[in-house]
Amino acid sequence: MDAIILVGGFGTRLRPLTLSRPKQMLPVLDRPMIEHVVGHLGTQGITRAVLSLGYRPDAFEEAYPQGRCAGVELFYVVEPMPLDTAGAIAFAACKAKVQGTFVAVNGDVVHRFDLTALLDLHRQTAARATIALAPVPDPSRYGVVVCRSDGLVEAFVEKPSEDAVYSKQISVGIYVLELAALQSVPDGGRASIEREVFPLLVEQGAMYGLSQDEFWVDAGTPASYLDVQLALSEGGWAHPEAQIATDAVVIDSVVMQGAVVGAKARIVGSALLPGAHVGAGVMLDRSIVGYGAQIGARASLANLTVVGDAEVVHQGEVLVGQRRPAGDSTS
Repeated sequence: MDAIILVGGFGTRLRPLTLSRPKQMLPVLDRPMIEHVVGHLGTQGITRAVLSLGYRPDAFEEAYPQGRCAGVELFYVVEPMPLDTAGAIAFAACKAKVQGTFVAVNGDVVHRFDLTALLDLHRQTAARATIALAPVPDPSRYGVVVCRSDGLVEAFVEKPSEDAVYSKQISVGIYVLELAALQSVPDGGRASIEREVFPLLVEQGAMYGLSQDEFWVDAGTPASYLDVQLALSEGGWAHPEAQIATDAVVIDSVVMQGAVVGAKARIVGSALLPGAHVGAGVMLDRSIVGYGAQIGARASLANLTVVGDAEVVHQGEVLVGQRRPAGDSTS
């Protein structure tokens, strides 16, 4: 079975880490994020992953020149322009000659959902779309889904206002689809699966949902990027080739290959990407240090500060909730 993986976005919320690479190529522990996504799909019976590419497609092609990732065959499709979610899925399905039932996922969702259960419901109901759901305390940032007891979706509202939230169940960006679900998408045109396709399928009684209480993280922001690191490492991890001073304190953090932590530094709830260098006496609290970045002695970084590749934070600097270099990271 094929899976179409949406990896075409610019990753602006994770800037400056994504200034030179797609967010799915950012490391999660010891491998790029995309390998966690594709690897789990492979364990669920997916034999080909169709990557819907947009921003920096060369990064994927250079990383996987043999056309395989985590044991799964890859097929590359590059959008001619941003086509939004439904447009990108339809374009990729056409170019890759996808046949029959297939899976579509957002490439920044790292999860452990059971696709077999999703497929079983899809086939039993003859649905055109069956989507994975999960309960969340605050559903207003997501696509909120209201289902009958048999799973038939009665309402799908993308990012509703707080007074319009009728369910705690949200779509996590994992879909089982038939090609017929995309009939309303114009050939090569831009369309949103959440705002255009799903509401139409709900009207037609052709969409089902299945809630699972499984691990998942939408790793598209600095906070969630840290969350997925700590979740998969079960509270922290250091690469064997990282160098950590014996009197440094590292708590609930990830220190990747070649990173260095100096004497009496204190690292809490943070991530050091490969080659990052943290000087003596540095205080790091819930922050991210990019590839080869240098944090000078006694500097302090806190509150989701993000330092980009090869950037320098000078001795004694204090950064709170900042991006270095600064730039647009809102969308």
